Amino acid sequence: MSDKTRKNPIALLEPEPLATGSNAPGAAEHTLEQAIGHQVRHHRKHAGLTVAELATASQISPGMLSKIENGQISPSLSTLQMLASALNIPLTVLFASFEQRRDCSYVKSGEGVVIRRRGTKVGHQYQLLGHSLDGPVIIEPYLITLTDDAVAYTGFQHEGVEFIFMLTGEVEYAHADRSYHLSPGDAILFDSAAPHGPARLVKTPMTYLSIIIYPRP
Repeated sequence: MSDKTRKNPIALLEPEPLATGSNAPGAAEHTLEQAIGHQVRHHRKHAGLTVAELATASQISPGMLSKIENGQISPSLSTLQMLASALNIPLTVLFASFEQRRDCSYVKSGEGVVIRRRGTKVGHQYQLLGHSLDGPVIIEPYLITLTDDAVAYTGFQHEGVEFIFMLTGEVEYAHADRSYHLSPGDAILFDSAAPHGPARLVKTPMTYLSIIIYPRP
């Protein structure tokens, strides 16, 4: 196992880049050039500037700017800094689309992992529909099913925020000192540190999508 893999276990999930002969490293560099060019063009248009206007503000030629936007040259850091200053954005923004991870969690219908969360009560079934692999926050999407033998429970509490979208059935959902009648198509977003949960099961069985978001430890 390489040092990179020891430091980043997620690397085990990422395929190694395919070598295409002696030009393989150049292909990666070209990808970076394209990513930078895309960001420059995007923010130039967002600022309402023409190529000539941004070139003048950045103290470079329109021809060079055109080549940068089309990913045809590898600009120096000083040139990128002048572009970023002219666009009034941090320099790191120009690398954003290249550095962004392409993590993806894909779950087929009916294949969500059935888990037991802390505080789960009788008749409450949780299917985890995906998981966030990296980043400053954790996102947990659940398909929650309350069966006919489910019991009401309003004592759920955890960090972060929670979003609920009602799919089938009906419920009186409590949060803090208030309750909300949820029917299919209704949604609620709340601070999940306050006590919450189904206070009255109006029509079972019921299903709803629950998305919990909280800071990564």
